[in-house]
Amino acid sequence: MKYRSDKDSLGTVKIPADAYYGPFTGRAIKQYHVTGQNPHPYLINSFAMIKRSAAIANMRTKTLDRKRGNAIVKACDKILAGKYQDQFVVDMINSGAGTAFNMNTNEVVANVALKILHKGLGQYKYLHPNDHVNMSQSSNDTFPTAMHVAILFAIPSTKTATRHAVCTSEQICSCKHVFCIEKLFSRA
Repeated sequence: MKYRSDKDSLGTVKIPADAYYGPFTGRAIKQYHVTGQNPHPYLINSFAMIKRSAAIANMRTKTLDRKRGNAIVKACDKILAGKYQDQFVVDMINSGAGTAFNMNTNEVVANVALKILHKGLGQYKYLHPNDHVNMSQSSNDTFPTAMHVAILFAIPSTKTATRHAVCTSEQICSCKHVFCIEKLFSRA
């Protein structure tokens, strides 16, 4: 496997050459092993929507130039279209306020945007994960917001599963030979 050296304020980290994540994520992979599960696509897409919206807002207020901002928007659109999902490698359950997952997202968006700008992976002097992608944001805000949006995405499938569970429960409880808690309380 080939590697590249990505550098941030904490130092240099060896990253797989074809990875779209960066040094913060490289460190986080080694530090956070809580569930061992990949982040749900709803959470990934929720974060992409937040980063996209922030880039648009920051361009409107002229705190982010159009070249970088449009590259961030296009990068988020690619993620929302289902690309780069395998680059979100940090366990979504980690310490703090979701900082590691937020930074994983910032780095993936930044590197996809860098490719859109015809730059190499990790060339953060042109577009930085924290300074540009995460501009005007905090993990304390983005992670709870993304969780709420992900829950909204899940509602249709949750409704279907709940309806199925209720129907199954009603079918089971209508049988006289099956003991149900519901029967205990409905006999009064």
